[in-house]
Amino acid sequence: MNRILLASAFLLAGLSTLCAAEAPPLPAAAAPLMKSPAVKLVEPHLHIARSNISGHARIALTFDACMGQADERILSTLVRARIPATIFVTARWLKHNPAALAVFLQNPDLFELENHGENHIPAIDTPTLVYGIASAGSPQAVKQEVEGGAAAMTAAGIPAPHWFRGSTAKYDLSAIGEIRAMGYRIAGYSVNGDGGSLLGAVITEKRIASAKDGDVVISHINQPTHAAGEGVAKALVDLKMKGTEFVRLEDVEDMGDDKTTE
Repeated sequence: MNRILLASAFLLAGLSTLCAAEAPPLPAAAAPLMKSPAVKLVEPHLHIARSNISGHARIALTFDACMGQADERILSTLVRARIPATIFVTARWLKHNPAALAVFLQNPDLFELENHGENHIPAIDTPTLVYGIASAGSPQAVKQEVEGGAAAMTAAGIPAPHWFRGSTAKYDLSAIGEIRAMGYRIAGYSVNGDGGSLLGAVITEKRIASAKDGDVVISHINQPTHAAGEGVAKALVDLKMKGTEFVRLEDVEDMGDDKTTE
């Protein structure tokens, strides 16, 4: 009997060892979680030189053309009212909007075209998410985003860009240094006109129309189905009626923080 019990014990031990070898490892959650350090991001401000003339504010309108289609409500207002603006375009947007690009190129006195990147990826050289969008994640990927955008612009007949604005307009400080070393000024802003084109028409109009002397306004020109575009177009008319001087970034001195323009 003892021999039988001993043999059974050895058999069970062998089976236990075999099962342990075939079983999957414990879930990662069973081990202590190591949190990666939070990435410090900045959203730079940008101002332009003021006119310092009462009742004659000077502002710079900047529009991001990320993806999607051109917003004709905004584009037609800019052309009809002869309002200058700086347009930041991605390679993806250029590919799908040849008609709008033609309008930009036919009006060089109105439109300054600058670099918004190749694929609309946040220009952050550490892996992170911004508004759910994965960052470039490495210096090499940041460089590709910037250079890829510039290459698409020159291939489309646009003069080589001098300004860059990344997706989400957020950066880490090391990426700012990398982009500046590539010869670009980085375009922040001082007035968020349309909240990423997610605001309603009324609040968008109020935000943009409230711009003061020296402000740089950011809005979007690639969401023709969003209500914000209606507010943008109305605000442009409001500002022009108030005697606002509109300038492009290339036309005036600027002051950016976080070493974006120094």
